[in-house]
Amino acid sequence: MPNSLKVTLTSVGLDQPPASAADAPCTEVVAPPQVTLTPPALSGEKAVNGLAQLVLILVRLLHELLERQAMRRAEAGHLSDEELERVGATLMQQAAELERLAALLDLKPEDLNLDLGPLGRLFN
Repeated sequence: MPNSLKVTLTSVGLDQPPASAADAPCTEVVAPPQVTLTPPALSGEKAVNGLAQLVLILVRLLHELLERQAMRRAEAGHLSDEELERVGATLMQQAAELERLAALLDLKPEDLNLDLGPLGRLFN
């Protein structure tokens, strides 16, 4: 054994045999406990409504992004009056359709928002 390794082992007390069995290194391999995860019991209708709610949240997010992009383009002067009118009408129709679909699923406007924990809500 090289002297530098022997000095290092001696300085931390690893050159001596363990004083008791409790001090000996563990060589036994212990299998982790078996954990069985079961998904919560959901009725078919509840699962479908949850999925529909998630889809509407994503559609609302896309709507918000499109709206912000349209505002940026309008403020930068990249849209003609006709294009601005058309974009505004389309965004209003989208918002109305989102509200109609949410009402069909008995969802309130706050149901179409996500709590992102410490980051706050997805939509203000």
